[in-house]
Amino acid sequence: MYKAKSEGRRRVTFFTRGMQEAADLRTRLSNELRSALQETQFALHYQPIIELATGNIFKAEALIRWFHPKHGLVSPAAFIPIAEDTGLIHEIGDWAFHEVLRMIQCWQARHKHPVQIALNMSPVQFRHVVGHRHWLDALKQHAMEGGQLVLEITEGLLIDNDQQVQQQLLAFREAGIQIAIDDFGTGYSALSYLKRFNIDYLKIDRSFVMNLAEESTDLALCEAMVVMAHKLGLKVIAEGVETDQQRLLLKAIGCDFAQGYLFSRPIPADEFKDKFG
Repeated sequence: MYKAKSEGRRRVTFFTRGMQEAADLRTRLSNELRSALQETQFALHYQPIIELATGNIFKAEALIRWFHPKHGLVSPAAFIPIAEDTGLIHEIGDWAFHEVLRMIQCWQARHKHPVQIALNMSPVQFRHVVGHRHWLDALKQHAMEGGQLVLEITEGLLIDNDQQVQQQLLAFREAGIQIAIDDFGTGYSALSYLKRFNIDYLKIDRSFVMNLAEESTDLALCEAMVVMAHKLGLKVIAEGVETDQQRLLLKAIGCDFAQGYLFSRPIPADEFKDKFG
């Protein structure tokens, strides 16, 4: 029934063994998520974000990993939707936020130059009734500048025009926290939200980067996004950069930053600090 509903109205879906196995896995992961935080099964890995003009690395994206004691590494694509449905995303998000603050503090203690960490936020987190005032209080408590933190959100969150979402975004902006639009170019075509909200970064989705070539349509689209962003005073980050040709083409069209396996996979915090410090 749920499978049929998820695919649209007036549909018929036949039950399969695979559906039962998927449902059993979902139920099991849902129960095990509740103890994962208490048993420190989560970790954040960091992927560097390179400034294309200079090759400098003062930015990184924090990516959550679940190391399950029985199943090993569980993909975020498998457990994040469950966490959103159960409401556990709020606790997981709070844990990730404080881990990022700890990373920034450790970096400051070891290096002179600052580091800026990007953290993904689920739309469900933004619609939390309590809000994230405690995040802003934590920034003040640790005497940290909001500009050291970037929150990555999706286009759909802004299109919804939710008053509560707008209020939380405004509170983050007033604290100096920057905002990035993740997977830009794959969602809604309405761009009016770029005028309504103070966005700092657009992240070009990897689907536009993976087939970059001279005089290709993907290159033309990437260049158009870069030009538009710069006209609006935004910086651009290209995701999924895996080859030197992609890096050179992106640099040639004026893209500001890039991240991807060409530079590094997401790696544990200690390894990141040793490798890129």
